[in-house]
Amino acid sequence: MQEDIVIIGAGQAGAQVAQSLRQGGFEGPLRLIGDEPHPPYQRPPLSKKFLAGEIGAEGLWLRPPAFFTTNNIDHIPNTRVVAIDRGAKRLTLANGDTLPYGKLVLATGTNARLLTLEGADKKGVVTLRSITDVNVIRDILQKSSNVAIIGAGYIGLEVAAVAKSLGKSVTVIEAQDRPMKRVVSQAVSDYFSGLHKARGIELRLNTGIEAIEGGDSVTGVRLSTGETVPAELVLVAVGAEPNDHLAAEAGLEVDNGILVDGCGQTSDPDIFAAGDCTRFYSNRYQRSVRMESVQNAIDQAKAVAQALLGQEVDYDPLPWFWSDQYDIKLQIAGLSEGYDDTKFVGSTEDNKFYVAYLHDGRLIAVDSINSPRSHMMARRVIGEPWRDDLLPEA
Repeated sequence: MQEDIVIIGAGQAGAQVAQSLRQGGFEGPLRLIGDEPHPPYQRPPLSKKFLAGEIGAEGLWLRPPAFFTTNNIDHIPNTRVVAIDRGAKRLTLANGDTLPYGKLVLATGTNARLLTLEGADKKGVVTLRSITDVNVIRDILQKSSNVAIIGAGYIGLEVAAVAKSLGKSVTVIEAQDRPMKRVVSQAVSDYFSGLHKARGIELRLNTGIEAIEGGDSVTGVRLSTGETVPAELVLVAVGAEPNDHLAAEAGLEVDNGILVDGCGQTSDPDIFAAGDCTRFYSNRYQRSVRMESVQNAIDQAKAVAQALLGQEVDYDPLPWFWSDQYDIKLQIAGLSEGYDDTKFVGSTEDNKFYVAYLHDGRLIAVDSINSPRSHMMARRVIGEPWRDDLLPEA
């Protein structure tokens, strides 16, 4: 008789583990616990097409709700797990109920990082991680003229583009000296700075924040310069933190993420983890990494399912990411951290180019702007010694 498998987290990774288990022949009891009321859904469109109203909630579903019934996957929505008893192999739910498990998968994702500033709890100060968050943002956005966005990363700039397209006055406030500094080069940052400025967005770089102003509702953001940026909506987009507290409280090894090996196994042989909440050692990059991407969620989930099915697996991916801002698509292959040289190919005037990142003469990452061919090729040739003909023209 096959052991019960319980998956905590009904996002991209959790849903993929369940699907891959059934596709791989697992016939035992399979439960998928999520703390939201919705079927498992994709998150990247939240800050783009869903926020803009171009697609409805049904357009986000990873699978039709009937898929889970047909495949005998017990999806349990609106349910939060508050404790893991590893000795008894039993979960405690927020309502006091308990649930046994044979094998457990943690696919708990991330939480938006919050600000510890005066006024950060005012109405109109929001984060964006879920359908519910976007519904709140939409409602406030309809009544607002001025939007302030704290953080010039993917989410911040994507929401800035949508808000501007809806006719709002938008200010993006960033403590670093350029947008997306953590993940792209100066050339790519400069391009996106110019793109947003040309659309009428005010970028306040190298700028700190003193407080959020207003009464019950926000009216503005007071900057370190002493100025106040007017805003009826303030989006806090300063990154995400792994949901690893449940694992830590259960005594599993964590370090800014749940520590797992190449098959997704934690420090407990009966507990696995997948997706944004995990940290693992990459032989490819010779360091420990935690990745927040759809690619990682899907591929690591498949690896965990293989391991649960008794197959040999050693997960060490080439990561890739993307961001849509206006009609511009940024696609990133690989991790550029540690690069010592770059190659620029294409034209910013034509909005079509790529930047190749090298370390010791080898290609380690490529940022492609409206250049899908170079992105797809990069995913095949990263790791090769650089030659001028290694990638196609942008």
